[in-house]
Amino acid sequence: MNKYYFALAIGSFLGAIGQVMLKLGATGTVGIFALANARIFLGLSAYALGTLLWVFALTRIPLNIAYAFTALTFCLVYVFSGVVLSETISYRGWIGLLLIVAGFIVIASGAPQSA
Repeated sequence: MNKYYFALAIGSFLGAIGQVMLKLGATGTVGIFALANARIFLGLSAYALGTLLWVFALTRIPLNIAYAFTALTFCLVYVFSGVVLSETISYRGWIGLLLIVAGFIVIASGAPQSA
C-alpha cells in the first residue's frame, strides 16, 4: 500500500473516531453551549486531520477510487458504535456490513497501483 492509500485509510479511521467522539460529546448535553466540550473538540479535530489526509491522497488517487474509502469509514463507525458505545448491532447489520466491506474490496482492488 503506498502512502496515498495509507493516508486514505488513516483518514477513514480518523473520520470514524471523530463520529464516536461527537456522539460521546453530544450525549447528555442540553443547549448549544453545552456542546462546547473536550469530546466535541476532539471529534472535530479528528475530522480536520482526516480531511487533510483526504486532500493529500486526492493529489494522486482518482476520486472514484478514493471515495470508496467512505464505505470504510461507515463500516468503522458501525463497529465502533457497538464496541465503544455499546449500541446493538443486529445479525442483519453484520450481514450488511460484510456486503459493504466486500464492495469496498472489489472497488479498491481495481485501483491503479501507480502513484
